[in-house]
Amino acid sequence: MNKNYIQPNNWSIIEEGFNPEHVKSSESLMSIGNGAMGQRANFEEHYSGETFQGSYVAGVYYPDKTRVGWWKNGYPEYFAKVLNAPNWIGINVKVNGELLDLAKCTDVSNFRRELHMKEGWLSRSFTATLQNGLEIEVATKRFLSLDIDEVGAIDYQITPLNEAAQIEFTPYLDNGITNEDSNWDDKFWDVLSVSHDGDQAYIVSKTMKTHFHVCTHMQTELRLNGTPLPQEKTVKVTENKIAFNYQKQVAKGDTVSLIKYGGYVSDRNHDKDHLIEASKNVLNKVSELGYEALLDMQKTAWAKIWDMADITIEGDVAAQQGIRFNIFQLNQTYLGKDARLNIGPKGFTGEKYGGSTYWDTEAYCIPFYMATKDQNVAKSLLEYRYNHLGKAIENAEKLGFSNGAALYPMVTMNGEECHNEWEITFEEIHRNGAIAYAIFNYHRFTGDFSYIPEKGLEVLIGIARFWHQRATFSEAKNKYVILGVTGPNEYENNVNNNWYTNYIAKWCIEYALETIGKVETEYGSDHTRIMNKTKLSKAEMSEWQKVAEGMYFPYSEDKNIYLQQDGFLDKELITVADLPKSERPINQKWSWDRILRSPYIKQADTLQGFYFFEDHFTKEELERHFDFYEPFTVHESSLSPCVHSIQAAKLDRMEQAYAFYLRTSRLDLDDYNKEVEEGLHITSMAGTWMSIVEGFGGMRIKNNTLSFMPKIPKEWDGYSFKINFRNQILKIKVTKNQTNFSLEGTTDLEILVNGKPVTISPNNLVTV
Repeated sequence: MNKNYIQPNNWSIIEEGFNPEHVKSSESLMSIGNGAMGQRANFEEHYSGETFQGSYVAGVYYPDKTRVGWWKNGYPEYFAKVLNAPNWIGINVKVNGELLDLAKCTDVSNFRRELHMKEGWLSRSFTATLQNGLEIEVATKRFLSLDIDEVGAIDYQITPLNEAAQIEFTPYLDNGITNEDSNWDDKFWDVLSVSHDGDQAYIVSKTMKTHFHVCTHMQTELRLNGTPLPQEKTVKVTENKIAFNYQKQVAKGDTVSLIKYGGYVSDRNHDKDHLIEASKNVLNKVSELGYEALLDMQKTAWAKIWDMADITIEGDVAAQQGIRFNIFQLNQTYLGKDARLNIGPKGFTGEKYGGSTYWDTEAYCIPFYMATKDQNVAKSLLEYRYNHLGKAIENAEKLGFSNGAALYPMVTMNGEECHNEWEITFEEIHRNGAIAYAIFNYHRFTGDFSYIPEKGLEVLIGIARFWHQRATFSEAKNKYVILGVTGPNEYENNVNNNWYTNYIAKWCIEYALETIGKVETEYGSDHTRIMNKTKLSKAEMSEWQKVAEGMYFPYSEDKNIYLQQDGFLDKELITVADLPKSERPINQKWSWDRILRSPYIKQADTLQGFYFFEDHFTKEELERHFDFYEPFTVHESSLSPCVHSIQAAKLDRMEQAYAFYLRTSRLDLDDYNKEVEEGLHITSMAGTWMSIVEGFGGMRIKNNTLSFMPKIPKEWDGYSFKINFRNQILKIKVTKNQTNFSLEGTTDLEILVNGKPVTISPNNLVTV
């Protein structure tokens, strides 16, 4: 089966030719979203072939009771699941009484599906011959409105080609849906009412256990050759479904179309007793505007996003398509409008990872949102964690920690830990470090310290308390050790002294102490308030300091490198190059026992620390560690290639940097991990952006100054990107022999280029 079937194109994801084996993959790749809801690219009409139905409402979830063979104290009670929401896109179609079903047509030709990223819509067209001999042409276009984010719109057109035909449209809402991924096959939704009013229909339902109330709605209109028709229909209502039925005799060559608006309102934004009223308001608003005006608004909204976020690449269509696909999906998933929301690893494209928040947000996504949006969007992501600090303290208490120590969850919807794999829930504690690092990174990039005395310092104190308590003093080593952890490399569980975890623990404590000092000096009243609230004493802080100063790091004198963990050199050190291709990916071919005993690294681990704390190490140290660890890395995590791309570029290994960039940017488009039908890798897409901006562009903050060391892969003629740095927009264009800088702003900006100071004046091109 050819997984690389997507056509090369600068602005679109295009599939040509109907292949049932590609349906589920394309449903993922062409998913659409608007930050408030999203859906896989399922067909509107009935399809009896293999498909993965999925529509999702942001923030609406279900606590699926944990299912494990042997319960352990401290296990989370549930795994939160983003819910497959009631289906509003459905439109059954009959032609002379026969149901249109692409799995059963005698012929399907001219099949073309396009996700138009520049304008934010999905289209599909095909010619089909039904079993009754009728030949029809179908063209559909749909989008989820960015401006009115509780609604989407579909234009579904049919043209009989070989004779006149009776066309029957049955648009419906269906609450009889299930999740692909559930532990106990529970019923997730309880239907409260099914009703209609004129051309509108509504299903009000609530989630079991979490009691989110949602109204799924639709409104329809019929057109013939673009002209509205009288709305003569019949209505069928069942316990959890409502359908309208329209019938129209259509001459050969004429086009009949159904316009359908649909979507969700929920009690996250409206009174739960007035959801139908809220649905009516939004449907009336969009039907008054009309489909064409709503689509024009969509194009304008996306043009505004692209103006700031676009990265152009000249001379390499595969690379250009890859980066735009990544930027597009990130913006479909999260726009920063709602501080209660966060970014799930699959976004709105599938159910894996439960749609929950991971450390991916802090480690990979915040840099993208800081640089391509207003800084308040990144600040919202930091506030999300502050708002969950109480739960993080509770999570730590459940595991035996005290005194306000905070352990942020590996996986969460509401601040509570809801991941139920032992080695991740209890051991992958490095996530605390990424959350502290994001606060540091935000201040470093934006220059805005105000968040820290207001909220961030309390988070840093909770995290420092956790690391102080989690470390153990080893008399044998005369050092503090951290035992029984899993680092970013999940192919080693329950190890002692994972270097990355120990390093980030030491850094977190030192950063918290340094920040407390700064707040005491510059924000006295905040300092007093926070010390009183947290009951933090000088004596406790000096205990923290002891742990930080005495932290143990495994090191090999022989190889002159830090060891990923204490026993790493005890492994049989066979590199990935010597692994038979037939045994890859090892996570699908090997037993877990064999993986854990192997030297193979799922993703950057020690090198993740070298990425975060680049300034703490020399280029020679980076090179030594890169040369040792990369040959053992299988990159079976989507978060791995981007870090390696950035580091390869820093080491001037441009061929390697380019290969890693292509892998991260086209991870889903080329289905490297052979799993794209489950959904896309949204959070790693922010890493793709970093590969260009931080990797090839060499962007860093050095001594409070924006710095660039631009490089260009030999495959490219040029590339450009924009950065919103402290409310000034800087555009960088790199070609083979020069770099151009231009500034949208009001004051000069001092930057460093290849280590030398350069002044950029507003509206004045500077060439280096």
